[in-house]
Amino acid sequence: MTELTHLRLERPSEGVALLVLDNPDMRNAMSDEMTASWVAAVDELAGDPSVRAVVVTGEGSAFCSGGNTSWIASEPDASVDHLRTRMLAFYRAWLSIRRLEVPTIAAINGAAIGAGLCMALACDLRFAATGAKMGLPFVKLGMHPGMAGTYLLPHVVGEAAAKDLLLTGRIVEGHEAQALGLVSRVMERESFLDDALAVAADIAATAPIASRLTKLALADEGHRDVEACLQWEAMAQPITLATADLQEGIRAAQEKRPAVFTGR
Repeated sequence: MTELTHLRLERPSEGVALLVLDNPDMRNAMSDEMTASWVAAVDELAGDPSVRAVVVTGEGSAFCSGGNTSWIASEPDASVDHLRTRMLAFYRAWLSIRRLEVPTIAAINGAAIGAGLCMALACDLRFAATGAKMGLPFVKLGMHPGMAGTYLLPHVVGEAAAKDLLLTGRIVEGHEAQALGLVSRVMERESFLDDALAVAADIAATAPIASRLTKLALADEGHRDVEACLQWEAMAQPITLATADLQEGIRAAQEKRPAVFTGR
């Protein structure tokens, strides 16, 4: 893999990959270099069958302050078509994390703003450190939301809360974010990353075929209706029943020991 810039890819435990946004002097803003590195890292993870869970976090005091929009301000005469082409490439690069078939966790260690929060919304789970601030203040900058914010936020928090956050541009944190469903857990800052990685390790220890199929079942608002759900489950559950992992899971439960799943 080529050298990464403004991004680190680490393997803290078996089956767990950690992506660290590493541009703390710019509060981990999404630089061109970081964007290119992100695409390369996601490509590597997508092709690595040993990966069973992915955690994303930020170096320093911020998670991600969003897109580096200085180039927009520096191009006041740019055409709409030029800006549209550039923005689509930017959106698709960062939303590529949705390609991963394994569970993804955004470990929001500090401010997650604008496109930075949208990237976190594209992950399956979001945990926040105490005091971490989150918001999509696009309208306060004179901008329409981007990075699929008008799709991802209503999907995560519901229509009413999404309208509140998007139309006011206000910032939330901690237990309000949890009450809105923006994050599922708020963790103490002192042990935050260790705690998030422990959850990822727990996920990585589950049966990978069952995990991937469950993630697929829940994608993009899940099933159309109960009958569609039953039809999916009547196919997906027998797939897992035919695996060696199912037999291992049953034996481990009977023997009162942790299961060791191999993905077969």
